[in-house]
Parts: sequence; structure tokens; C-alpha cells
Amino acid sequence: MKIGKNMAETLKFVYVILFISLFLMIIVSDSFNPLIRQYCVTDKDCPKFKKYNIRCRKGFCVQVNGG
Repeated sequence: MKIGKNMAETLKFVYVILFISLFLMIIVSDSFNPLIRQYCVTDKDCPKFKKYNIRCRKGFCVQVNGG
């Protein structure tokens, strides 16, 4: 019986780690937006980043899909 109990505790631990990692991924993926979100008048007021198309839209710098 002790082996089954240890396996259940290990499985709970794995689930907790996966659950926490979901929140960390959300935090990391959303952490880029505050760097962009600033006031602007023209596209030149927005910061330049490689691989990101950032433009001034309605007074704020936003990432625009290139297409």
C-alpha cells in the first residue's frame, strides 16, 4: 500500500507543477505587451524590435500582423 500512496503523491506533485507552469507561460507571453503599450502620434514614436511590426494606432503603439 505504501507504493501506491507514494505514486499518488508523485502524480499530484506533477499536476501541481504543470498547473503552475501554465500561469508562468501566460505571464511570460503577456509580459511583452507593456513594453509596446505607450502613447504615440506617429509610427516613429514606437519602439523598434526585431521580428515585430509595431505601429501607432489610435494613439498607442501596438503590434500589427504583417501580411
